[in-house]
Amino acid sequence: MNIIKVVLIEKHDSIRAGLVAALQMSEGIEVVGDAAYGQEGLKIVQATQPDVVIVALNLPDVDGVELTQNLKELNGDREDKQTKVLVLTTKDSEDTVIAAFSAGADSYSLKDVNFSDLLKAIEVTNEGNNWIDPAIASVVIKQAQETPDVNSPTSQPLIKLNEMDCAPGGDGIIQIDPLTERELEVLQLIVSGCSNAQIADKLYITIGTVKTHVRSILNKLCANDRTQAAVRALRSGLVS
Repeated sequence: MNIIKVVLIEKHDSIRAGLVAALQMSEGIEVVGDAAYGQEGLKIVQATQPDVVIVALNLPDVDGVELTQNLKELNGDREDKQTKVLVLTTKDSEDTVIAAFSAGADSYSLKDVNFSDLLKAIEVTNEGNNWIDPAIASVVIKQAQETPDVNSPTSQPLIKLNEMDCAPGGDGIIQIDPLTERELEVLQLIVSGCSNAQIADKLYITIGTVKTHVRSILNKLCANDRTQAAVRALRSGLVS
């Protein structure tokens, strides 16, 4: 098993110590440094080159969004695996979420997340995917809907990816398999926030059939979950 090297930047000593202790006891994770201040954390990241940096936004010396941007700039032209940033905060306002992702954050989680979900977030982020706390998923979807990717010159929908690529390498763009008419109907209802049961009722099909369509949609969009599928569908213009 590959060990995930983690650095934690959090101003509250009790929270930081508790997370460090819990993470150190978790199989597959090694905490290589922690800091209460952003500038101190930046130096630790430079020295250790961790896989994932967990960043709190409310730091005493530097704004966490600015720190996120600085951390991403450290990657520069590194040819080896680049450090990912997982924001861990109590802030769930739309402006803060958008600012964090605009600064280069790979994932975003609220501090009241279950520890098992935090571990999953670290693993998903380390793999090069985006983990989005369900509590702020609507903000991400709204932002994606307001700024769709319209640069595709082809008739087949193209999705511009950041670190959400299905495979390493390439230019971050994948061409998806065409969705059927029924899959597009299901996808539109997913974007609207409908559950499987609600989709089944609206389309007069069974829940089992809905689940089959959802699995196919996730596979075709190279999405890990419904939220990621919705974001990609909106960005690519598949639904509106």
